Amino acid sequence: MSPAGGTVLAVLLSLVSAAGYALAAVAQSRLAASAGAGRGALRSLLARGQWWWAVGLNAAGALAHVAALHYGSLTLVQPLGALTLVAALPLGAYCARRRVTRTEWRGALWTLAGLVGLVAVTGPTAPGEALSLRESLVVAAATAALIAVLASPGGARGAARPGSRGLGHATASGIASGVASALTQTLTAALAFTLPGGAPAWWQTTLLAVLISAFAVGGLLLSQTAYRGGLAAPLAVVNLSNPAAAAVIGVALLGETFRAGAWGWAIAAAASLVAARGVVLLTKGGAAATPPGPGRPSPGTPPVAATHPDAPATPAPAGPLLPAVPAPVVSVPAGRAPGAEQPRTPIASS
Repeated sequence: MSPAGGTVLAVLLSLVSAAGYALAAVAQSRLAASAGAGRGALRSLLARGQWWWAVGLNAAGALAHVAALHYGSLTLVQPLGALTLVAALPLGAYCARRRVTRTEWRGALWTLAGLVGLVAVTGPTAPGEALSLRESLVVAAATAALIAVLASPGGARGAARPGSRGLGHATASGIASGVASALTQTLTAALAFTLPGGAPAWWQTTLLAVLISAFAVGGLLLSQTAYRGGLAAPLAVVNLSNPAAAAVIGVALLGETFRAGAWGWAIAAAASLVAARGVVLLTKGGAAATPPGPGRPSPGTPPVAATHPDAPATPAPAGPLLPAVPAPVVSVPAGRAPGAEQPRTPIASS
């Protein structure tokens, strides 16, 4: 295939991947809103066919992404994958029967610009480079501890605010998926007998496969939990933390560096601030666009004081108070009831 044909195919596969991830995120968000919380939430999701459709869409998006990387470069495919957020916003708003707010569009553009900036200065891993088995185990243990902190009730400080409750789970989901990608590269090297440190034993290869499955499934379940607090902001955090985790592993353990030297670090820091600004806008826009639910008054409705059922009713004033006017005193003859009709006296004719 010619280079131009490969580029076109990579772009098409990237768009298919972004559409699959966006549809899966919208489906997960709606299912998370209807499933509720508690121990029975996961059981109810596993019993619903729509959730398995969402899992299938996630898998299809991942396969299309891998195929796109086969035909195109990382610098081309990764920014196109960030279109997942742009596609999910109108899809989620259409399903919720509302319009995308201006704040949400601004947040999506800021997040997309920051993500593209991060990907642009991150160099791809050279072919054949992978984590050793010892490094893989250390990364897996450190990631599990970090996910436990982020997913704990006190890990996400904004859990009490609407729209930001799932950011801790979204960060944990993205980190889990990024580590799963790094471990997948290590497993590929192990199966090709090119793993640093020599060919691994069968149980070591099996251990890598189990770790990859655990982080992949954990990332999916964490994202499902994150979408209880909304769609746009958690999805943006997932898309940001995934490549960020892979970049940290590459720089710390695989000898990667940011492009442009010291300027690359400055660009990465600026891109992170831009993306963080986008997430804040998405959080505000999602909270403002949330319709009032049952038992929740709409904005502008005056509060109603709660009354006890046994409390005496207090009549409301009917109008302005007027000064009291004394009633006239009418004298009634004895033996006649008040209000009784008096007999008429005939008029003598002259």
